[in-house]
Amino acid sequence: MTSRQETLQQDTIPVRKGEELNVAALEEHLREHLDLPEAPLEVEQFGEGHSNLTYAIRSGDWQAVVRRPPLGPVAPKAHDMQREYTILSRLHPFFSLAPRPYLYCGDTSIIGSPFFVMERRNGIVLDRSFPSDVEYTPQLGRDISETMVSTLARLHEVPYRETNLRAISQPDGFMRRQVHGWIERYERAKTDEIPGEEKLKKWLADFLPNSQTPTVIHYDYKLNNIMFAGDNLTEIVGVFDWEMATVGDPMADVGAALSYWFEPNDPSELLHGLGHVPLTVRSGFMSRAEFLEAYASKSGRDVSEAHYYLTFAYFKLAVICQQIYYRWKKGQTSDERFGRFNDTVQTLIAHAWQQAERGKL
Repeated sequence: MTSRQETLQQDTIPVRKGEELNVAALEEHLREHLDLPEAPLEVEQFGEGHSNLTYAIRSGDWQAVVRRPPLGPVAPKAHDMQREYTILSRLHPFFSLAPRPYLYCGDTSIIGSPFFVMERRNGIVLDRSFPSDVEYTPQLGRDISETMVSTLARLHEVPYRETNLRAISQPDGFMRRQVHGWIERYERAKTDEIPGEEKLKKWLADFLPNSQTPTVIHYDYKLNNIMFAGDNLTEIVGVFDWEMATVGDPMADVGAALSYWFEPNDPSELLHGLGHVPLTVRSGFMSRAEFLEAYASKSGRDVSEAHYYLTFAYFKLAVICQQIYYRWKKGQTSDERFGRFNDTVQTLIAHAWQQAERGKL
């Protein structure tokens, strides 16, 4: 039998104070709808992640994952558990790296919010470092890069019309809505005048590319949303966090992925913004230009306007940081880390404009 330590692995922690679930109510609901063993339900929490709350649950040898929105007020249409459940339900049969969903519950009396349950994948998520028993080599970095690119290209090959995901997406005019929507979000959260913001917004609005044929896009594709096989770090066994997924311009997905793919010469404020240097700066990992070239080779898509999509992705990150800083400045959060986000926004705006001016990766 699998031991508890093997099942509830190092990526989980005891549930944080204030984020506990009503385990008795959850267990009763799961037993009504799923075929669980007789063993009592155990719950731990995934410690990483800054958006939805994610829990590891088990009953005997049965394992699963619970996803629910963060605590406190939630913006309209944000953290939509039913939408993410629907995405996984429709995508999993065509893209097996997306976890299989088990059930959705909109009854807030169970754990205090809507939630869904999906299968548990086991493996390694690379975030801050490599496992201590892994000897890192530049070749390993290269192989991981190749696997990341191949998997993204494979996702973009999913026949989205057969998945019926278009029913919850709006692929027509995707980039125009995205650009103007994120500019509006920035204006609503604006606190200070930041050098370069106006010319960047104007450039984004004036130079909208012609959207490519729509595909399924993840839109948050990055290293710490990927799970690798425990015995083979070049094999992906799961892709997570599908809350932003939709049907849209595949190059927007590529741009978002590249914005998280840091290089050694990127601004120090970005490299250290999360408290640790990203793994992609290590020797052997592809550069952004190499990532893009490999994607073009595997997908056959025109990537000549990739600089626009990357510029927009940096702007999106700036807006997200600005929204967090706005909450801190208005006293809606007391986390002092967020008091420095104004500097991060300035860095991202400047970095985005430099990318726009270069006109290439």
